[in-house]
Amino acid sequence: MIFAKAPTPGLVKTRLIPALGERGAAELQRELIERTLCTAKHAGLGAPELWCAPGPDDPFFVDCAKTHGVALHMQCEGDLGLRMADALESALAAGSPGLLIGCDCPSLTPEYLRDAAALLASGIDAVFGPAEDGGYVLVGVARGPAAQLFEGIPWGTASVMQETRGRLASGKWRWRELGLMWDLDRPEDLQRLRAQG
Repeated sequence: MIFAKAPTPGLVKTRLIPALGERGAAELQRELIERTLCTAKHAGLGAPELWCAPGPDDPFFVDCAKTHGVALHMQCEGDLGLRMADALESALAAGSPGLLIGCDCPSLTPEYLRDAAALLASGIDAVFGPAEDGGYVLVGVARGPAAQLFEGIPWGTASVMQETRGRLASGKWRWRELGLMWDLDRPEDLQRLRAQG
């Protein structure tokens, strides 16, 4: 499952607008979504799903569905934690572990996704891909309720992963963490993206 915000100028990648302008930031969002879809497809873990905000009727998302053959879903209302829990619980309700990523991690690889899926298949309850900024770029769960992991988390802060670890421990979840990754949020991250190619 891939969480994605429609590439609407002025509404996405707002911290990058000073460096790229509204249209440039929106174009970068398009590129990041396309890159993430390709990465997920190459992982070979089944058909990726695009979980869209504000909704799947945006022309860009409709085109993604045609071009990449992905199913489109609408993110529910609420903060990031509620929206992630809803998506993950939908996978669990369908009888499979839920694996969720965003589009802000251009260094994400098919191997990283396969490693996460293999860990979930090994019998653990959850897997996380921690980010350098204190959050995470990937979350997977093999059991619920996922909501207990995310409720009340201070999203957008450097303590997101640490707070989540506390929830995992207190709920007696068995979890593993993959290697540290970086995500693209600030103007200084653009140089890193260019260096990566």
